[in-house]
Amino acid sequence: MMRRWSWLLVLVGGFVLFEAVRHALISTQNPNLLPSLILLGAVVIPAAFVTFVYSLRLDYGVSAGLIALVAAIGGVVGVVTAGLLEYDTLHDLGVLPMVAVGLIEEAAKLIAPFAVVLLTRHRHRADGLVLGVASGAGFAALETMGYAFVTLIASGGDLAAVEGVLLLRGILAPAAHMAWTGLTAAALWQAARDGWRPGAVLRFLAVFAVAVGLHTTWDSVGATEAYAVLAAISLGLLTYTAWRLRRPEHVPMIARAA
Repeated sequence: MMRRWSWLLVLVGGFVLFEAVRHALISTQNPNLLPSLILLGAVVIPAAFVTFVYSLRLDYGVSAGLIALVAAIGGVVGVVTAGLLEYDTLHDLGVLPMVAVGLIEEAAKLIAPFAVVLLTRHRHRADGLVLGVASGAGFAALETMGYAFVTLIASGGDLAAVEGVLLLRGILAPAAHMAWTGLTAAALWQAARDGWRPGAVLRFLAVFAVAVGLHTTWDSVGATEAYAVLAAISLGLLTYTAWRLRRPEHVPMIARAA
């Protein structure tokens, strides 16, 4: 029972800490508190969502420690790799197409899960799902911190503007980076469990293409209604995949049906 509601403890505890730091910052006007505020604002919701996924009654074989490690390393490696590749592409082409951004970032977020599936024997059916969500969470948190810092500078220290960025990107993270990488990593795990047979690899590539398509569309639209539809699709696919993973082994999951 405790594990089932652990995500709520993470969310509420993180919010209390964020509010404590924000109150201290406003009261003291001490700029040294700004990094703590941005860190907490960027991490709390992604961490709560990872905890929620891990609390589901699925066939996990990975520990909470490994999940946290993938979130940390996957986030850093993903952000650095994506940043370098996107910079090189922009330098070479002059204009960076949205599809290139989606392709680069979705591939970068898979580096840590791919390393786990290659270097370890973790092959439980839901391991890929939770590790993908964790890697996406790390990426989303670091990206949000970057956006919040840029907003802080551009706004001349407007705390309300920074809080707006942190809240919006925090709410959207589970329906974006975390959902997309959860889907692709789940398909990657299924391919590994199937012995990397051509059909399984093709199914993984199909799911990866869907994630890139959702990412590209997300980056290309600007309407709230469109974001709501994309969020519903992304979370719907993630929910469907998790539901399939609760079924007996012989029932195919979304990675097989994609």
